[in-house]
Amino acid sequence: MKRAFGDRIHGSPYDRGAMDSYYGRGIKPHHWPDGTNHGNRVDEEKMNKDQIKEYYAGFDEEDDRKDW
Repeated sequence: MKRAFGDRIHGSPYDRGAMDSYYGRGIKPHHWPDGTNHGNRVDEEKMNKDQIKEYYAGFDEEDDRKDW
């Protein structure tokens, strides 16, 4: 898998974008600094430009989809 930004650390913007894409969810930039569902979720309005770009990279680069 290509990675334009950062590591795919659980909860990172890239990871969350990739998972939203994989599960067929809509685009809604966010991340979990302490790991998914740990601590506080950070939504788009509190993310910086690089974090938002990383989320979109994860969403766009995910080439697999959950087979429901």
